[in-house]
Amino acid sequence: MKVILLQDVKGKGKKGQLLEVSDGYARNFMLPKKMAIEATPDAINTMRMNDKATQERIAREKAEAMAIANKLRELTVTVTAKGGGNGRLFGSVTNAEVAEALAKQADVKLDKRKIVLKDSIKNVGTYTATCKLGYEITAPLTVKVVEA
Repeated sequence: MKVILLQDVKGKGKKGQLLEVSDGYARNFMLPKKMAIEATPDAINTMRMNDKATQERIAREKAEAMAIANKLRELTVTVTAKGGGNGRLFGSVTNAEVAEALAKQADVKLDKRKIVLKDSIKNVGTYTATCKLGYEITAPLTVKVVEA
């Protein structure tokens, strides 16, 4: 019997996949537990339309991520922090502060967990942060730290 999986099934396949399984396994286990539905022509058509919509959404999100990456490459974000003189800061500049400054200065809203700093920023100067935008797209961001 052909079925379309409604969720991931260990040892069988992933959600949305069309499978050929034995009639008893489908009727007695997969269908009652709502793990799969029978592969009728209507269900197969719906599955293909969902796959097409998913592919279009992924393509759109990749294009948006590339646009943001190009914008971030050319951008320098200035973060002000309290300092104790001689170029040292009280505490350090975190990725949350960088994300907040990025939202204010460039109007780019990026989650703080997507901004990666190599080392903690404890001195005044210019640093490079890596922004992970999804779909294996990353962009360097120049962060300039000034003393307040």
